Amino acid sequence: MSQAEHVEMLILGSGEGGKFLAWHMAKSGHRTAVVERKLIGGSCPNTNCLPSKNEIWSAKVADLVRHADRFGMLTGSLALDMAGVLGRKREMVNGLIAMHLDRYKASGAELIMGTGRFIAPKTVEVALNNGGTRLLTGDRVVLNLGTHATIPDIPGLAAAAPLTNVEILDLDRLPDHLVVLGGGYVGLELAQAYRRFGSRVTIVERGSQLAAREDADLATTVLEMLRDERVAVYLEAKIVDVQGCSGGSVNLRMRTPTGDQTLEGSDILVATGRTPNTAGIGLDLAGVMLDARGFIAVNDRLETSAPDVWAIGECAGSPQFTHVVFDDFRVVRDNLAGGNRTTRDRLVPYCMFTDPPLARVGLSEGEARHQSVAVRVAKLPIAAVLRSRTISETRGFMKGLVEARGDRILGFAMIGAEAGEVAAVVQTAMLAGMPYTGLRDAIITHPTMAEGLVALFSNIPAP
Repeated sequence: MSQAEHVEMLILGSGEGGKFLAWHMAKSGHRTAVVERKLIGGSCPNTNCLPSKNEIWSAKVADLVRHADRFGMLTGSLALDMAGVLGRKREMVNGLIAMHLDRYKASGAELIMGTGRFIAPKTVEVALNNGGTRLLTGDRVVLNLGTHATIPDIPGLAAAAPLTNVEILDLDRLPDHLVVLGGGYVGLELAQAYRRFGSRVTIVERGSQLAAREDADLATTVLEMLRDERVAVYLEAKIVDVQGCSGGSVNLRMRTPTGDQTLEGSDILVATGRTPNTAGIGLDLAGVMLDARGFIAVNDRLETSAPDVWAIGECAGSPQFTHVVFDDFRVVRDNLAGGNRTTRDRLVPYCMFTDPPLARVGLSEGEARHQSVAVRVAKLPIAAVLRSRTISETRGFMKGLVEARGDRILGFAMIGAEAGEVAAVVQTAMLAGMPYTGLRDAIITHPTMAEGLVALFSNIPAP
C-alpha cells in the first residue's frame, strides 16, 4: 500500500462541476487533486453534449444540401462521408481536451488519471491508468461521478451489444436500419440526425407519447416532424426480446396495441435513461448514503450523509444537464466561502436539439394542472414570426403561461427555429421578475425569432 498523500480538496470526477471547482479552489491557494477515470473534462466535451450537437449540425448541413433547391441552389450528386463527420467531431473533442489540460496547468490543480475507490472516510485508493496506485486523503471531498446509459433488462438485449450515445457518436459507418429504444431527448436527437445522414430509423417508445415530460401539443408536433422525415415511430410498444448482434443483424420482438410485431434492423441504439456511477467504489466505506435508485442522497446544499463530503451533478440526482451541474459547482463554491446558496427554486431551462429544437422554462400546462396552479395561456404559430418565413422554417409554435390573477410569467415553451435562444429571453425576464407586459411591450429587433414574444404575450387572455 502506497503512503497516503494529503490534499485540502479531493474531487472524484472531472465533469463540469468538478473541474470548475478544482480550478477555483486551486487558484484560491488550496491544494487540490482531481481523480478522473478517462474523460478529461467529463462526458460533456467528450461523449455527450458537445459531440452530439456537433454531429447533429453535420446532419443539419446534410439536410440543407439535400434540399438546396428550395433556396435556389443547384447541386450535383451527393455522398455522405461518415468518416469525415467523425473526423470533424474528433477534431473538436481533441481541441477541448487540450483546452482543459491548459486550464488544469494554469490553475495548479492536479489531474490524476485513474480509477478511485474509497477504503475509508475521505480516503481514496487510485488505480492509476499507467500502472501503480496512489492513496489520497482530503479534508473535503466532492463527488462528481456522473451517469452512464441504462441497458434495460430485456432478454437478449445486452448480448446484442447495443449502441449507446457514446458508441453511436464514434461510428465511421452509416447504419442501414437504426432501431432507437426510447423517445426522450437523446433518442429523438440522434434518430433525426441519423435519418438525415441516410439511415432508415425506427423509434420504439413504451409511453403513449414522445418527449414524455412535455405537453401533448409539443409531443405531437415532434411526432409529426419525425414522421414527415420518414422516421417510423411506435408508441406504447414494449420490446419482449432481442436476437442477433447490433452492427450486423438484429430482430426485436415487440408488443404493441395492435399486436405482436418483429422489427428487423442492423443496429440498436439504447436511449432509455441513465444509471448513476455509484456502484463498486466503496461509498459505504465513506459513509455516503444512496437513495433507492442508487443516486447519492444530498440536501439542498448538496451535502451528503458524510461530513465534509458533497455530491454534484447527475450522480446526486440533479437534472441531467451540464448547465445544472455548473450551478451545483456555484452552490458548493459559495457555501465553502461562508454563503448560504441552495438548489431550491432553481429556474432550469431545457432544450432538445432536434430540428427545429424544443425548449422550455418554468411550468408546462400539465405541471400547472398537476400542481393546481391557475394560469392563462397563449399560443402563437411559428409561421406568424416573420423571421421564420425568411429562413423557410415555419414549423412549430410558442406557448406562454401567465398566472391567472396577476402578470407573472410562469412558463414558456417553444418548438421552432432558435427555440433555445428565445427561451433564454423569457428566462431572463422571469429571473428579473418582469411582468409579461414587459415582453409584450418591448421593442425587439425585426426580423428575429425573439420578436415573436411580443405577439405571443399580446395574446394572453384577460383575467
